[in-house]
Amino acid sequence: MSRKIYKSLTAGRFLDRPNRFVCHAEVNGKTVLCHMPNPGRMRELLFPGSTLYLTPNRPGLRTAFRVVGIEKGKNRDIFYLDTTKANDVAAFLVENHRIPGWEDYDLLNREVTMGDSRFDLLLGNQRTGEVFPVEVKSCSLAGEKGAMFPDAPTERGEKHLSHLVRMAGEGQHAGLLVLVHYGKAEWFLPNYHTDLELSRTFLKGMDSLDWKAAVIPWTKEFTMPQSVRLIGSSKKALEEEMGNAGDYMIVLRLEAPKTIAVGSLGPVPFAEGYYVYVGSAKRNLDQRMAHHRALRKKMHWHMDYLRKETDFVGAIPIRTCDDLEHDLARALSEIADWDVPEFGCSDCHCRSHLFGFLENPMHLPSFLKIEERFEIDRLQKYF
Repeated sequence: MSRKIYKSLTAGRFLDRPNRFVCHAEVNGKTVLCHMPNPGRMRELLFPGSTLYLTPNRPGLRTAFRVVGIEKGKNRDIFYLDTTKANDVAAFLVENHRIPGWEDYDLLNREVTMGDSRFDLLLGNQRTGEVFPVEVKSCSLAGEKGAMFPDAPTERGEKHLSHLVRMAGEGQHAGLLVLVHYGKAEWFLPNYHTDLELSRTFLKGMDSLDWKAAVIPWTKEFTMPQSVRLIGSSKKALEEEMGNAGDYMIVLRLEAPKTIAVGSLGPVPFAEGYYVYVGSAKRNLDQRMAHHRALRKKMHWHMDYLRKETDFVGAIPIRTCDDLEHDLARALSEIADWDVPEFGCSDCHCRSHLFGFLENPMHLPSFLKIEERFEIDRLQKYF
């Protein structure tokens, strides 16, 4: 018999997200403020009009509802977003022996302190007397077939993972349980594009750590899962792709039309709007993005001249051993509202490496689809 996680659920329509912890939704024709329990970026999920699943908060709270889940894309795939309940889900799976490989273990305790870390679960085998800690992570970032965690850097997550990997390296049993909240996922990787340190730690402990990526096929009823499906990862993908090199997109905003002198290009008229610059770095990728973020007195690249007159919006790294810069530029050219000819492409045959948008592209489905393709979907070749 299925066990409900929530007494009551209602559907709403996502409107906007003023900050990481709240969002506005339309419920029964009214705009309501909702608590967002998942503080991740979730740009690939939170599009205006997307169907949210909500549970009512108790009276007297600032927010009327808490967000439970969301539908993504034309297929309306359901993603679970309530990270406040993730440990309950993990505990339920352990207690009911539904995690392959851990069927012989019972749940002994939760929130267990070991050294300077507090781990989510403590598992034990009554027959052998063995006990080991497990850290639980929620993964909601996914492409067509792959899932990656995290979607934003997590110092706390890296600290806990480092502790577990250190324990495993010393011969102790230590576990990591990644709950993958996308039912169609076929493989898992740490998100080295966004959190390089955590991903390096995962690679270091891949063979010694008892880690499991468990896919949960959620439905709109959000009942406790009766079973999970484990998916694998790829050491080869991490060893070949992960590092401080690759391609990147820099997003800037120009508040008003302006003609800017751009080095050898001379005076260039720029329209008001958002701009995405595509670049690459065969080494020192993070340093290159930091260079573009900073305001410079000494001009070198075309981007330096534009950056001086614009607001910085964001930087998106795509860590890779492949040369994707020109493919990325071609993909952006197909969705951009305009481009700036010859900008940033003096050493190649591309028409441009700078593309203009009327709206912030980081919130456009077409832009996020490109990001997913280059960050996640292309890694299918390793599986």
